[in-house]
Amino acid sequence: MNKIDIYGYKSIKELSIGLLPINILIGANGSGKSNFLSFFDFLRQVYNRNLQEYVALKGGDTFLHKGDKITDEISTKLYFQGTNAYSFTLKKGNAGFIFTKEGMWYGNNPYITNPVDIASVGPESTLRFETMPRAKYIRQYLNSLAKYHFHDTGENSPFNKESNIENDKYYLYDKGSNIAAFLYNIQNKNPIVYNLIVKTIQSIAPYFLDFFLQPEDNGNIKLRWRSKYSPVIYGVNSLSDGTIRFIALATLFLQPNMPHTIIIDEPELGLHPTAIAKLAGLIKSVAAKNCQVIIATQSTDLISHFTPEDVITVDNKDGESVFERLNSDSLRIWLEDYTIDDLWKRNIISTGHPNF
Repeated sequence: MNKIDIYGYKSIKELSIGLLPINILIGANGSGKSNFLSFFDFLRQVYNRNLQEYVALKGGDTFLHKGDKITDEISTKLYFQGTNAYSFTLKKGNAGFIFTKEGMWYGNNPYITNPVDIASVGPESTLRFETMPRAKYIRQYLNSLAKYHFHDTGENSPFNKESNIENDKYYLYDKGSNIAAFLYNIQNKNPIVYNLIVKTIQSIAPYFLDFFLQPEDNGNIKLRWRSKYSPVIYGVNSLSDGTIRFIALATLFLQPNMPHTIIIDEPELGLHPTAIAKLAGLIKSVAAKNCQVIIATQSTDLISHFTPEDVITVDNKDGESVFERLNSDSLRIWLEDYTIDDLWKRNIISTGHPNF
C-alpha cells in the first residue's frame, strides 16, 4: 500500500499519509498509535463481511470520532501501485453502519470511470463477490492482512496451545497460537529457513538448542524445546516472556512466504536491547523483500536503528490524533552528532511526547 486516507475513525478525525516499506509509529500513551493499527483489524472485518457483529461487540459509537453526535460516518481510501485504489464510506444508521459508498479505482484506464461503484447500500461489503480484475488484487491484499499481537505469554497463553499439523500450517495466526504446527511445516518443507530461525533465536538465547516438534497420534502438536545443557524436553513456559516473544517474532519475520504487510503493536515488549537490535535487522530485511512493515512502539532503542523517514510521530491534540513523518533534511545538522532516539529523548524532535 502506498498511501491511506482515514476519516472519522476513533481518535483519527482526518488522516492522509504515505506509507513506506518501514513505518514505525512512536508517541505517548493515548496518542492514537493503537487506533491506527486497529483500523487494519477493522478492514479485515469489512472484507470478511463481519462488520456488524464486530461493531456490536465492540460498541458502535466507540468507532466514530468523538461519538455519533460529532461524527456520523467513517471513510477510507487505500492506494496501491500506480493509481489503483479501494475505498468505502460507512454511514451510522439506526441498526448499525451502512455502506453508502464502496469503490474500486483503476489507474490509467480511459475506458473506466473511477471509482467503479460496488456499494450495496447494505450492512456488509460486496468486495468478496466482485468479479472484476481489480477486486481480485484487493482481495489478495486484504486476505493476507493481519495485525500480530504477541503480548500474552502466560501459562494459558496462545503459545501454550495445541495446533494441528495439517489444518494450522498455512500461515502464522495473529496471536501465535499455531506456532508449533507452523514451525513443524517449515522444518519439513524449508529446512534452510528453519535452521535460520533456530540460529537467530540462539543469537539472543545461547542456551537454546532446538525445538522439539513431535506430533501426537491425532496430529496435534505443542511448542516444546531442548536446551544445550540438559536432555530434558521443556515446555514453552520454561522460557522467559521475552524469549517467547522473540521466538514468535523470528518465526514471523523469517517465514518462507512473507505476507504483503506485517502489522505489530509494541513488538519490543520484554526484549533485551540485543534482541531489539536483532528485531530491527529482521524488520529491515523483510522490508527489502517487498514486505511492508507497520509498527507502533514506545521504544527509543528500537527507533535508534532506523532513519527519520521510517518514523511517524503521533500526538493527541484536543482529542484528535496528529501524525507526522520525520524528515532527514530538517534534522540533518543534529544527526551529525546524535542518533534519532537521542533527538527524541532531548525533545529536539518535539512531536510524539506527552506534553505536545
